[in-house]
Amino acid sequence: MEKFGKSQPVTRVEDVRFLTGHGRYVDDIAPQGALFAYFLRSSVAHGEISALELDDARDMPGVHLVVAANDLVAAGIQIGLAGVVVTNRDGTRGAAPVRPILAQDRVRHVGEAIVMIVADSVLAAKDAAEVIGLEIDDLPVHVDLAVGGDAIHPEAPENLAFDWGMGDAAAVAKAIDGADRVVTVEVFDNRVIVNSMEPRGCYAEVTDGRLHLAFNGQGVWGMKADLARHFGLDPAEIRVTNPDVGGGFGMKGMRYPEYFVVAHAARVLGRPVRWMSERTEAMLSDNAGRDLTTTATLAFDANHKIVAYHLDTIANMGAYNSQFAQAIQTDLFAKVLMGTYDVQTAYMHTRGVFTNTTPVDAYRGAGRPEAIFVLERVMDAAARQLGVDPWTLRARNFILPEKFPYTTVSGVTYDVGDFAKVLARAGQEADRDGFAARKAASAAAGKLRGQGLCYYIESILGDPSETTKVEFVDGGALIYVGTQSNGQGHETVYAQFLADQTGIPADRITVVQGDSDRIATGGGTGGSRSVTVQNTATLATVAVTQAAFTAFLAEAEGVDAAAVSFDDERFRIAGSNLTPTMLDMADMARAAGRDDLLTHSARIKLDHRSFPNGAHVTEVEIDPDTGVVSVERYTVVDDFGNLINPMLAEGQVHGGVAQGIGQALTERVVFDADGQLLTASFMDYGMPRADDIPMIGFSTECTPSLYNPMGMKGCGEAGTVGALAAVSNAVIDALWDVGVREIAMPFTPHRVWQAMEIAQGDSAAA
Repeated sequence: MEKFGKSQPVTRVEDVRFLTGHGRYVDDIAPQGALFAYFLRSSVAHGEISALELDDARDMPGVHLVVAANDLVAAGIQIGLAGVVVTNRDGTRGAAPVRPILAQDRVRHVGEAIVMIVADSVLAAKDAAEVIGLEIDDLPVHVDLAVGGDAIHPEAPENLAFDWGMGDAAAVAKAIDGADRVVTVEVFDNRVIVNSMEPRGCYAEVTDGRLHLAFNGQGVWGMKADLARHFGLDPAEIRVTNPDVGGGFGMKGMRYPEYFVVAHAARVLGRPVRWMSERTEAMLSDNAGRDLTTTATLAFDANHKIVAYHLDTIANMGAYNSQFAQAIQTDLFAKVLMGTYDVQTAYMHTRGVFTNTTPVDAYRGAGRPEAIFVLERVMDAAARQLGVDPWTLRARNFILPEKFPYTTVSGVTYDVGDFAKVLARAGQEADRDGFAARKAASAAAGKLRGQGLCYYIESILGDPSETTKVEFVDGGALIYVGTQSNGQGHETVYAQFLADQTGIPADRITVVQGDSDRIATGGGTGGSRSVTVQNTATLATVAVTQAAFTAFLAEAEGVDAAAVSFDDERFRIAGSNLTPTMLDMADMARAAGRDDLLTHSARIKLDHRSFPNGAHVTEVEIDPDTGVVSVERYTVVDDFGNLINPMLAEGQVHGGVAQGIGQALTERVVFDADGQLLTASFMDYGMPRADDIPMIGFSTECTPSLYNPMGMKGCGEAGTVGALAAVSNAVIDALWDVGVREIAMPFTPHRVWQAMEIAQGDSAAA
């Protein structure tokens, strides 16, 4: 294979094995003879466990172990799972109730794990679960997205998880009072179930006295640290691995109860134990995403410049603090509070509430899609109320290029940006000038057509530190990385980048990931960090390697090191025709007995985030007879800085847009008043299908980041960040002419048809 040119659209190499059935997913590689785990879960949303008889289950054929919370406590296992807690407005800490690994005395949501059964087969474990004497005395259920109700946790009166604020409330109130125009909109961001293609799963085994846990997560080091802490083990006694992972999206970035209990079972039994979630089980137990309501107010002066922004949000935490949940709708939301607009007077107030539902945590974008969705919805509403073009209103309030670096009201410093240039390109790519003709054609066919714009910015980094190690082996090299692919194409992009910097043919580079024994440290995958942080570490490792080989070559040839240069392909010596490659140098070092030159590593820390941004333009058609919404055109122009592989970047955008369209059009989680999940299968939960997703136009306008040496910006979550508001604004635009002024996602046919019927009824009554 020839060396890749820089920033070339290289096809993913890992797809060959995935598409030919050679992927190595956790359920494919569980050890031969592993026992099967099954979890008995709560069928009620809130109640006291008044009886739990396990003896009959333990006597069932094929059963090896039955574990409840008291068994974990008796084994000395720390039972409470950790979760981030924010600081309230009054300086106190948010509520931090214990989230037990297995339900202890009380259950708080349908699907909460109570007992694990380990047996020779899943069927035998399920049979044993049937004879468990479980009795639960019902308690009042709170599912409303509101403060109040009977307390789910004594630590959280009124079910208030936290009461968080940021900004100057008095200054904002004063600016709003003195504004020329004020626009207020209430925006609901519907809960979604992540539904990764591969459900969660794991296996555990004890080998040579060490615990090995393999699970399909987004990194191994956090899980290793938590296992050590909960079990009281030395980290050296634990190995954690991630094999191939079929989708993560933030949901698989957390440490879930099942992993700890399966690991415990393997230690107790001295045999491998495996567990794989079923789809409905996943819908009941995987952390959900979004689920918040925000009242947003924008104040303008007479020239349509924003003078103040006020947000009041209620966010659903579910039954417990999940790992990052409290930070998602507070700190991460606030990172892009004002988006791309030049506003220094803003106040954000967010309250988190506990409900008897599945916990909520990070989902693709983690706070940033929620923030941009609200901001871009109220910007569109403001344009209508002010009687100004929505594109013009945005451009009038953009941060100008000469103002960078720009510190936002949230205290985040954007390094660069040229938002007007990106917006202008989006208008061209979306053929904005031709929209009127397309709308007329739709009207002639009896359809309503609307166009929606969203200009987004994202703040990305995740763990700012990362290590890359390169090891030269016979005929090639291994690159050890601290991130974890969940389908993003890391095996291609990391090999491509190393090939670009070293001249090592990419087909001779093997990417090693997801093994705590082989890789000492790593931040995992999350927050669109992989490209920027990992490749910066690779760049530093290449520099270390080059310096070591330069010194070695200079000594071998009897020249000064200054006479040796490297041009990303070959070393060269002034006045000599000797031009060894990196692989040649490795062979020379091996022949000289210099094994110390065969492995090189570097660890870096990025001091700043990067800020991908861009414009999404959507056109929808609505059938007024049925309410069916069809996305007809979708155009994205992104500023991702310098790209390593444009094809992979475009694929990431496509996936993010598809998830955004799904949330906007079809996906909706519904709990009844008793806390029962009514959308617990694909018969009831509307996943987007192929015919819901149009062809997506993708272009880039590059403004290189100043915050990493390659000028890169993350792209993994950007598609979702821009999609929600773009689709919503298009739907509102299409429905405006028939009198609909507001409608909440998802825009299902019944909801859209009902909104039109109500609007027409109101019009007739008037």
